[in-house]
Amino acid sequence: MVLTLNLVLVEPQIPQNTGNIARTCSVTGARLHLVKPLGFEIDDKKLKRAGLDYWQYLDIHYYENWAEFAAANPGPYYFFTTKGRTIHSDVQYPDGAYLVFGREDAGLPEELLVTSPETCVRIPMKSECRSLNLSNSVAIAAYEALRQWGYPQLETKGHLARLSWDDQPAEI
Repeated sequence: MVLTLNLVLVEPQIPQNTGNIARTCSVTGARLHLVKPLGFEIDDKKLKRAGLDYWQYLDIHYYENWAEFAAANPGPYYFFTTKGRTIHSDVQYPDGAYLVFGREDAGLPEELLVTSPETCVRIPMKSECRSLNLSNSVAIAAYEALRQWGYPQLETKGHLARLSWDDQPAEI
């Protein structure tokens, strides 16, 4: 069964965050949507370095603005925001869900959030702290949706490089 997860960054500013998120998309099979303006050039070496050698596995799409993105992608949208009133893990994410994140310094515009208060979700954190790092938030959100779906198309059992799990360990 093939399920589609869409991760959307609206006006990301920090290339290392976007590179880390690109890597998360590569290893999970999620699609990455970047809504301009971006705070960096796509060929930025910091962006490429954070994504390492995973770029060939990335399904990435670019949009000039939110209106272009929304016209091309019907949703459903889940807006990740510190202002949300629903805990992110209390939501059941459907196939094709778009998990939407705002810029590192400002989040998503409140004008966008008020259009869909029921799909504004929050990752719980201490009230005296402003927010999590964007790439950490995206990873938490992506893996919650994938957990709910049973991690489709992902390998769930690791393998030792030199030994077998059945080997008895020598003294260390």
